[in-house]
Amino acid sequence: MTRINFSSASGTSNFERTVSTLVFAGILIVCSLAVGCSSEKPKTQSSINQTAMAQPTSPAAVIPAGTPAPVEQTPAKPVHKKVVRKAPVTVTYADKSTGVSFQYPRKYALKTGDDADKLVSADAVPMNFVQPGGVAIAAVEIPESVYPKSDLGSAFFDVSVNKALTAEQCSEFSVPKAKAAGSTDATMPTPQSSKRMIGEMELQSTETLGSNGTHEEAAKYYHAFENGACYEFALKVSSAVETDEGGKHVDREEIFKRLEKILATVKIDTLAAPEVTASAPAAAPVTPAQ
Repeated sequence: MTRINFSSASGTSNFERTVSTLVFAGILIVCSLAVGCSSEKPKTQSSINQTAMAQPTSPAAVIPAGTPAPVEQTPAKPVHKKVVRKAPVTVTYADKSTGVSFQYPRKYALKTGDDADKLVSADAVPMNFVQPGGVAIAAVEIPESVYPKSDLGSAFFDVSVNKALTAEQCSEFSVPKAKAAGSTDATMPTPQSSKRMIGEMELQSTETLGSNGTHEEAAKYYHAFENGACYEFALKVSSAVETDEGGKHVDREEIFKRLEKILATVKIDTLAAPEVTASAPAAAPVTPAQ
């Protein structure tokens, strides 16, 4: 019987050779895989470089020698237009004590208080109430510049109030008496009254016409009873009987139309009635007992 001795030198050397061969083969496989992976990376990088080189590059602008460098333009700032506010053509006048308000052209002259009283009193017929007690509130005068080089003496619209009249008396007008310093030929006809609708108001109206020296005086009066008082609105135009050489004779009716536009804007607000304090009844006298 033959024994096999594994501890022999030849057996040991054969085993070591086999192991070494397997290890070497494994190393070769690992190296081959590593080389394969590294070989793929250069291909990817080279393809990117080729793509970049294939894209066209725009040629740089060539500036000739001696040409000044372009100046960058600063964007223009927006221009802010100045808004010019025009003054209104008309002005509103309002008097709280009487409730009267109206509109008139800005270029006309407004007079109130004593100035209005002087203007109204200077006319041949200051007021046309049947009883005294009228007070001038306001007047609007057309300037002479509106009718230059004409025979216009005066033209104005005025408001007066008489608190002493009843509603029946307010519908009446006095018989005008022309009064002018140094004038004896002035005459005024007896007025005839009628009702007229001006705006939203029903007014009692009358017209007068007469002469005052070298001038003709034409007037239109309107009465309204409100707030327990009589309101008078008057339109008055004075013009020369004969024009001077080169002067223009004014159209009186055209002037009246201007003044009537002011009258059409008149409003009378209702005023609160004054509070009346009731007084306590007087105590009956006590009769002493008998």
